Amino acid sequence: MLQFKKPFFRFHSCIGCLTVFLLAIILLGACRSAKKIQHVISAKKDSTVSVNDGRADSLKYMKTIYEGALRNKLDYNTFSAKVKVVFQGNDGKKSDFNAFFKLQKDSVLWISINALLGIEAFRVLITPDSVKVINKLDKVAQLRSVAYLTEIARIPFTLNELQDLIIGNPIYLDSNTVSYKKSGTAVSMVSIGKLFKHLFTLDESNYRPLHSKLDDIDESRARTADITYGEYENKSGVPFSTFRKITVSEKSKLDIEMKYKQYDFNEPLNFPFNIPKNYKLQ
Repeated sequence: MLQFKKPFFRFHSCIGCLTVFLLAIILLGACRSAKKIQHVISAKKDSTVSVNDGRADSLKYMKTIYEGALRNKLDYNTFSAKVKVVFQGNDGKKSDFNAFFKLQKDSVLWISINALLGIEAFRVLITPDSVKVINKLDKVAQLRSVAYLTEIARIPFTLNELQDLIIGNPIYLDSNTVSYKKSGTAVSMVSIGKLFKHLFTLDESNYRPLHSKLDDIDESRARTADITYGEYENKSGVPFSTFRKITVSEKSKLDIEMKYKQYDFNEPLNFPFNIPKNYKLQ
């Protein structure tokens, strides 16, 4: 169990440490350059279909797949979960901690991160316009605009992307599809957005996400995120990926595994967040 030594969690300040966890899960690495995503897709030319030629059947098929992926995004009012997070950095050492999430769609993201022996180390409250962090280790509270997330990531980044990430919905899915390939019931499509080239793989039979590969359009940064979705459960009729494996890096590499130990949809929730009077505000 991770012990939250101060040198580790003073990466960017206590908001920064949360950003390391949340943004790392999303997208920020460079195992390969943005150019290589096209090589991956075109390696087997006989199984790849370009939609740039304007063929009506290809365009219609990809429109169907894209719209199916959008329709299959998990819808909910509230969501809560206990997640075991294991991560490994460039030094090869693994660490783990428990994170507790509470979400109210489009409104609130509440996070509690526990240190050794189940002692709460951080509590976070993110709304559409603010980020608030209580650092219980140092008795410090930080209050920021939600724009701080964008400053750290250097991309437009909002509450909605964070919530989709935790729920398991695809992020940065763009309709500008340039090619696709099929393998059994799996369909992989390449889309090009303003920020990323996105290689997105889903199951054609049920539109569940299987894999997501984001490569930065800005080759000077060369961020890459590789996200695998697995171990689906159908609890109360809601298909949910209880295991995620993420590899991200930009100047350094980070491997993350998330195992959802408990989770519930649409239960009444509260979001306690009280800053003690003796805490220093930053």
